[in-house]
Amino acid sequence: MALSKVRIGSVEVTRLAIGGNPFSGFSHQSPARDRQMRRYYTVERIKAALRRAEAAGINTFFGRTDNHVIRLLEEYWDQGGRIQWFAQTAAEQPDYLRNISTAAGAGAKGVYLHGGQTDNFWAAGQTEHYVKAIERMRSLGVAAGFAGHRWEPHEWIRDHLDCDFQLCCYYDPTSRADRPDHVTTDREKYDPAHRDRMAQTIRTLKSAAVHYKVLAAGRTPAPEAFQYVAKVIRPQDVVLVGFFLGDNEDQIEESVSLFERII
Repeated sequence: MALSKVRIGSVEVTRLAIGGNPFSGFSHQSPARDRQMRRYYTVERIKAALRRAEAAGINTFFGRTDNHVIRLLEEYWDQGGRIQWFAQTAAEQPDYLRNISTAAGAGAKGVYLHGGQTDNFWAAGQTEHYVKAIERMRSLGVAAGFAGHRWEPHEWIRDHLDCDFQLCCYYDPTSRADRPDHVTTDREKYDPAHRDRMAQTIRTLKSAAVHYKVLAAGRTPAPEAFQYVAKVIRPQDVVLVGFFLGDNEDQIEESVSLFERII
C-alpha cells in the first residue's frame, strides 16, 4: 500500500502513524486492561506489529524514550526493519533535556515533549521549559515538537515558538497539573466538547498537527472516529493510532484501509 506522506521538518511521515501506548501497557481504560496489554506485547509481538505496520504502508512509529523501547527498536532495525521513530520524552524522568538527548542519540528522527509534561509546565506557569526543550531539539538536528492534552499550551507554543509539529490530543482525560506522568485509573474523562475545542486550535496552528487519541482510547468505533477526523484534518497533518492486536490481529490493515477510504 502507498499511504500519502507529509513533511515534518526534514522528515517524510505517512499521514497515518503507529503509536506505542499499547506496547507499553498504557490502555487509558483500566488497570486490568493495562496488564492485558503488557502480557500480550512481548518484544517479539511488538516487532511483529511494527512489521505489519510497515507492510501496510506506515513509515513512522511514535513511542516513548525509555530503555524498553530503545532496546526493541535496536533489535527491530538490526533485523532489517525500517520504520522511523519519533520519540516522546518519558514523563517519569524529570530531566527532560537529557531524555531528549538520549532519544536523538538512539536514532530518533523527531522528538517531542510528552503531553503530561507540557500540561504540567503550563499549569505551573513555567513556559521557559518549552523554550529549553526546543533549543535542545534544534541543537540535535531532530524534528521538534510538543504534545499536549489541552489547547492553551498549544496556542502559546503556536504564538511563541517555531516548532515542526504539535501532537494535539482530542481529549483531556485527567489533570496533569500536579504530576506529569500518567497514573492508571478507570475514571478518565472523554468529553466530546474537548475534541471540538481542540479542533478549533488545530485549525489555527502553523506547524503540522498530529491528531492523537482520536479513538478515545478505544471508546469510539474507528469509522465514527475517522469521519470526525476527516472534517478537521488539514493537508499537512498526521493521524496517530495505537493498535492492540490481542483484540484483532488484522487491526492495522483494516485501519489503513479505513483511513484511505474516509480520510
